[in-house]
Amino acid sequence: MGLFKFLKGEFIEVVHWEDERQDTMVYKFPMTDKQQIKENAQLVVRPSQVAIFVYQGQIADVYQPGKYTLHTDTMPILTSLSNWKYLFENHFKTDVYFVNTKQFINQKWGTTNPIMMRDAEFGILRLRGFGVYSFRVSEPVVFLKEVFGSNKFYTVDQINEHLKSLIISTVSDVLGEAKIPAIDLVTQYDEVGLLSQTRIDERFSIYGLKISDFAIENISLPESVEQAIDKRTQMGALGDLNQYMKYQAAEAMRDAAKNEGGGMASMGAGVGAGMGIGQMMTGAMSGMNNPSTPETKTVPCPNCKTEVKEGVKFCPECGNSMNKTCVHCHVVLKGNPKFCPDCGGKQDIEKQCPNCNESIEGSPKFCPHCGSTLNE
Repeated sequence: MGLFKFLKGEFIEVVHWEDERQDTMVYKFPMTDKQQIKENAQLVVRPSQVAIFVYQGQIADVYQPGKYTLHTDTMPILTSLSNWKYLFENHFKTDVYFVNTKQFINQKWGTTNPIMMRDAEFGILRLRGFGVYSFRVSEPVVFLKEVFGSNKFYTVDQINEHLKSLIISTVSDVLGEAKIPAIDLVTQYDEVGLLSQTRIDERFSIYGLKISDFAIENISLPESVEQAIDKRTQMGALGDLNQYMKYQAAEAMRDAAKNEGGGMASMGAGVGAGMGIGQMMTGAMSGMNNPSTPETKTVPCPNCKTEVKEGVKFCPECGNSMNKTCVHCHVVLKGNPKFCPDCGGKQDIEKQCPNCNESIEGSPKFCPHCGSTLNE
């Protein structure tokens, strides 16, 4: 009777797991070599858990969240106590693994070494980035086969470093292919993050994992590049550099005037600075007072020979058209051709005024000598 009670105490009647650490991904239900699961035992699988039964190295069954009564005739495993007829019950021995399928949130990622990137404006840059991500076990059987193995438990820390390496590698590829200017990266965090998440998810799926959220908190430029950007910002805010130079010169002269008791060395330095500032101001003032103006080209009026600015259509002195026309068809001529390119007429024909018999050049409507009307 005592042996019967002892054997009855070796059988497990309830199989369950309560997560106490919040970072455990897989937990193996503890059983000694003498313990076995009792026929009609209760299996309790809590929310965000999956129970996997493994018998002799093979996955026997997978249980989703819920409460189950275990029967050997409904499970694809064999009992190891089928020959113990004196117990009037069947019992079986198997390994039970509980896989945590909840979201593991607020996982940190960051670049250990800089990411090399070619920028059109700044050339080759070394970027550093960091952010957060969340993931979960989406395929418990795959995760058990590919990652967990036969350990007693498995935590997030044991896989986090590998996941970070996959993330950094993917983000580096995305940044290189996107070719976003370094100065505009801060406006593209969401877009780069979404594209990175899609590619990271493909790599995580090999291990039965799924990335549920991915965020880029910051991508930092090298200090030298940030200083160059700051200088550009200052120059843009200053506006007119000539005015800024005059202001700086005036400030320097004021500071030099306030420098008392500096001795001869200070005086010499002040004189030298004053001379340099004076030259700088002279150059700035001469540039403002004597602005360079381009030379204006002129051409003579064909009628009165007055020099007229090139491009003007009529002479401001005599009102004559500045465009020479054909004496026959009156087409505007370019240059001083001897023949009209439109009608072929010769252009050096001279006319005589019927009133004063003076020679007339071109084809005016009135005689330039007596004012008589000329017939075409």
